[in-house]
Amino acid sequence: MASNNGAGQICAGQGGMIYLDYQSTTPLAPEAFAATEPWLRDNFANPHSTHKAGRAAAAAVEFARDQVAGLLPPGGRVIFTSGATEALNLAIKGCGLPVSAPATEHAAVLDCVEYLGGDVLGVDNDGVLQSSPNKNAGLVCAMHVNNEIGVIHPIADIAAAVHEAGGILLCDAVQSYGRIPLPAGPDMIAVSAHKIYGPKGIGALWVRDGIKLTPLMHGGGQEQGLRSGTLSPALCAGFGAAAAWAARHMAADTAHIEALWDRALELFAEWTINGSTARRYKGNLNIRRDGVDAARLISECREVMFSAGSACASGSGRTSHVLRAIGLSDAQAKSSVRLGWGRYTSMHELEEAAHMINAAAERQIA
Repeated sequence: MASNNGAGQICAGQGGMIYLDYQSTTPLAPEAFAATEPWLRDNFANPHSTHKAGRAAAAAVEFARDQVAGLLPPGGRVIFTSGATEALNLAIKGCGLPVSAPATEHAAVLDCVEYLGGDVLGVDNDGVLQSSPNKNAGLVCAMHVNNEIGVIHPIADIAAAVHEAGGILLCDAVQSYGRIPLPAGPDMIAVSAHKIYGPKGIGALWVRDGIKLTPLMHGGGQEQGLRSGTLSPALCAGFGAAAAWAARHMAADTAHIEALWDRALELFAEWTINGSTARRYKGNLNIRRDGVDAARLISECREVMFSAGSACASGSGRTSHVLRAIGLSDAQAKSSVRLGWGRYTSMHELEEAAHMINAAAERQIA
């Protein structure tokens, strides 16, 4: 079982706080912080400079690129970005193809699809993609693990169907990269550092060899001519360290997360699970209970950090587009909460959080 080390205690337990929002962001791992710190404090050179200090910074960037690539398929290249949103925008807008995506995709994908006049594909009540690509597939986008309900799309099968129709597949692997093995088949993959215990502000797009993209930004031509601007060696180093740690400890992390899942099913037996339980990443539990107001529940459980869905859509006042896409009513969506745990979550914390959440829910229902 993964240990609850110093960073976990600070990030998950300080001041009585129990952190169960791992889909939104993860605590910064000590290993990632240690890799980041020297490039913020001492080795501050521009990695695009040609002097000795600049070359050292550039070498750190390339070492981190190899570490990030270690969790990605062979036969492609890694392009550093400011995060997964930029990576997805670069892939979708940069490939110049007609685009389609399931209705449960992240807003970064769906907003691009709408902007480009693309098609939105249906999903079943478990949240799994229903539609097959047509003969003019173009670019199809599909998450590996859904950020709101944890459902795993059959990416290898989708990729085969897309390729047979003459298209290419972009996979949003933000919620699976570094957590579970990535499937074969995608032509582009978007990932983010802060979902795998790395720093915020950096992500990457993996692009299969032979696929050409048009840059979104123009300037100095950095990042293989696709992403002009000065890279941060500190963020790259932190991302690389987080990826390398995840590669070495994925099995231990998975065993710990699955043990928490099994206990959570017991603790929240009175709730209904949203989305498939068979095809699911077990660090995500999206549940609902009739008579519960999720927003009020989150407010009342001040010592537990959890959410009603994607942090990117919080405050919009709209119910979750993912929950609507799987057939939930507005009332059911508003009574749903998302709990997420990971490497630094202890069993005791989960049990304490469940006690507080269930007690608050019972007060509402009574």
